[in-house]
Amino acid sequence: MADKRLYRLGNLQFRIMKVLWACGRVSVAEVQAQLGGQRLAYTTVATMLRKMEQRGLVRHTESQRKFLYEAAVSQEEVARSMTADLVDRVFHGSLADAVSHLLQTREVSREELACLERLIQQRKRQP
Repeated sequence: MADKRLYRLGNLQFRIMKVLWACGRVSVAEVQAQLGGQRLAYTTVATMLRKMEQRGLVRHTESQRKFLYEAAVSQEEVARSMTADLVDRVFHGSLADAVSHLLQTREVSREELACLERLIQQRKRQP
């Protein structure tokens, strides 16, 4: 069965992970530059990366007296964990309630609805 680890990431942690998934192995300064939005202090980014490493989210290597960080977990693992946690906590584990909520509160194109219908049909055919 799939790994059941729970990844709860704050906004900054998730933004950092997105940089690492997109860029691979990068320095603190490169993460800082890629974050965009409000400029964060180098020390803030470095501290967050250290905390994320302690949690097993990232890992580092040292190259030319510089730490290079990379994601230790995949985007798929984090997405699976965060969505499962959301469905469990907000919708009491009901996928139908979660989908119903999204369909009622978001703009959904005909193409997206057709895609959802195909996904449901594919899932029905699985054993």
